[in-house]
Amino acid sequence: QVQLVESGGGLVQPGGSLSLSCTAPAITFTMYTMAWYRQAPGKQREVVAQILTSSHINYSESVKGRFTISRDNAKKMVFLQMNSLKSEDTAVYYCSAIWGTSQYWGQGIQVTVSS
Repeated sequence: QVQLVESGGGLVQPGGSLSLSCTAPAITFTMYTMAWYRQAPGKQREVVAQILTSSHINYSESVKGRFTISRDNAKKMVFLQMNSLKSEDTAVYYCSAIWGTSQYWGQGIQVTVSS
């Protein structure tokens, strides 16, 4: 069973920064598009950022210019640096690995932006 494990969430004040990490030791990492999703209470899960095997990157409009996704293929890890956080960024964040029709998920990690 493919297991992805997120770390780094927590509570931060508006305007602050947090960094999320995700490790995916059981997959052939270089074959997978890696992505971060989030789900706020009462809302659908949405993609925040994705980084393809070519290292091409896509961001949702709501985080563009504030969040940075990156990957370390040697360590089989993907990162999300979140700056200038807003209250509306509060959500459970999920790491995901995508290859063709296969998609795997982490357990999710809480990010709360509040004063």
